[in-house]
Amino acid sequence: MPKYQYTALDHKGDQKTGTLEANSEAEAMESIRAHGLYPTQIVEAGKGKIQQTPAAKKKAKGAKKQKGKLGGKIKAKALMIFTRQLATLIDAGLPLLQSLNVLAKQEANHNLRVTIEALGDSVQGGSTFSEALAQHPRIFDRLFVNMVKAGELGGVLEVVLNRLAEYQEKAQKLKSKVISAMVYPSIVLFIAVGIVIFLMLVIVPKFKAMFAEQNQELPGISEFVFGISDWFMA
Repeated sequence: MPKYQYTALDHKGDQKTGTLEANSEAEAMESIRAHGLYPTQIVEAGKGKIQQTPAAKKKAKGAKKQKGKLGGKIKAKALMIFTRQLATLIDAGLPLLQSLNVLAKQEANHNLRVTIEALGDSVQGGSTFSEALAQHPRIFDRLFVNMVKAGELGGVLEVVLNRLAEYQEKAQKLKSKVISAMVYPSIVLFIAVGIVIFLMLVIVPKFKAMFAEQNQELPGISEFVFGISDWFMA
């Protein structure tokens, strides 16, 4: 029975390729349709080659263009959410590659989506997940990569990813607390500096003019303050 190579579209419009056995091209087409696919090309193995469609070429060109933009900045919160979601999918029994594909399709952040797609390509090409992560040092630090590597070796990748997500979440909360703690002193300092400048430019010159009219000898501290005021107005 001859074999046929085919390309087809699924209900989402994604292109699928494969090989099947059939007595004729018509039978192969019916078999493809029976699987819920819409055949676009069918070629008997050894008698032709599947031609890449313009849409596929455009998609490949777009993917190549996107891969050239790898390494963009990704927020810590987005990375934490990705880690948590990946751990959940793997814990639910979904294979790693399929989990990455699912997350890439639903990711709204462009830089992160392109990075996830690159991770999926590396894993599909035979690399381990930790090796794929190591190719993006600007996004995944050594701690992240080494933890994932340990999880792969121990067969507990989903547990390690959950721990990493928890660590990232705690680090994010600590960072927010530190920033919040620094905001109040910064505001107080800004207001204090503003008050001092206002005093030196507006209030002190009035006192200086008033004392100058009375021809009184002033204490050293007063002369010092008036000197600072003159320096501000210079």
